[in-house]
Amino acid sequence: MVYRYESDEDAFLEYPQPGSAPTGPATPPPAGPSPSRFPTPSLPPARGAGPAPDGARAPAPAPPAPTPGRPAPPPAPAPVPQPAPPVPQPVPAATARPTVPIPASPSFRATTVSELPRSRRADRRGGGLWRTLIGGAAVLLLLSLTGLAVAALLDDRATTPPASAPTIQPGEADPDIDRSDLDSRDTDQAALTTKELFPGKQLVVTDGKPAYRVLKTQASANCAVSATGEIADLLTRLGCNQVVRGTLRSPDDDHLLTAGLFNLTDVASAQRVRDRLRPLLDDRQGRFRGMAAGEGTEVVEKAAARVGWQVRGHYLAFCLVTRADGERIPTDDATAREIMYDLIELHLNRQVLERRASGGTAGQPTDGPTDDSAGQQGSDD
Repeated sequence: MVYRYESDEDAFLEYPQPGSAPTGPATPPPAGPSPSRFPTPSLPPARGAGPAPDGARAPAPAPPAPTPGRPAPPPAPAPVPQPAPPVPQPVPAATARPTVPIPASPSFRATTVSELPRSRRADRRGGGLWRTLIGGAAVLLLLSLTGLAVAALLDDRATTPPASAPTIQPGEADPDIDRSDLDSRDTDQAALTTKELFPGKQLVVTDGKPAYRVLKTQASANCAVSATGEIADLLTRLGCNQVVRGTLRSPDDDHLLTAGLFNLTDVASAQRVRDRLRPLLDDRQGRFRGMAAGEGTEVVEKAAARVGWQVRGHYLAFCLVTRADGERIPTDDATAREIMYDLIELHLNRQVLERRASGGTAGQPTDGPTDDSAGQQGSDD
């Protein structure tokens, strides 16, 4: 619906039909401006000086009087009363900052925004820094104590021998020191003797087993007396300055043997002799010589034999075995191999050199024995 802004005269004026006469005298319009169709309500006078308090609203205007011939406008909706906003609590001027009021509404309440003073914020920041520094120092102290404990534990393990390690008894030689003593004549200067290798007429290798009979012993500075051909030259060339040997009869009286030690310069020269022995024996370029010990023992010098040898430190141990009747020894002869093991490993290595080490004149090597054996043909002379 469209409302026109017209004067009140328009509402009461009847428009005559064409050709009709006026019904009465026309009333002249009043002087002055034409009144509005929507009259302005009169406001009551203000009570007291100053503006109206917050939340006070002007009274709603009265609806205009209905005009004849026109429908009355719909009444304006009644205003919803709004709750008065809460009054904020006063804050001391030294610490409070301006507050921001939030308009009141049906679903929100007024709040006050404030901040801590700068001094308190600085105190909080300073306290956090001190707490960080103290916590870091505590962590460093804990790490230092842990490191000291680990170091002490490692040091204790290093100084305390493990329970499984063998304990060296008084009078025994230290294996770590002994190994270097037997590697050279410079640290093992005492000469070998026949009494050291063969102290009596009976040689007991293992308790409970029959003894070997010692028939003859010899100590010589000429190593060539115990070998022939290229083997004798090899021993001399590599610095052999002593050989101690003995001739024995086996407990069963069926075998004769000659066994002993070659004294070389160092472990390297002894190993070079060991490595060259088999090729020379296989090519028949030399042989070990047995030592006769009287009537009925000549076969040990001339008969075919089985030979074994081993290096320990700067010594080369050897053993030559023949049959007492001069017959050839087969390669699978178990008795011959047992004799070589008894004389080389059990006697010369574990008894003679062990006794030398414990006496302080030489050391105890830790390298394992390197056994070898071969056959050699009998001598023609």
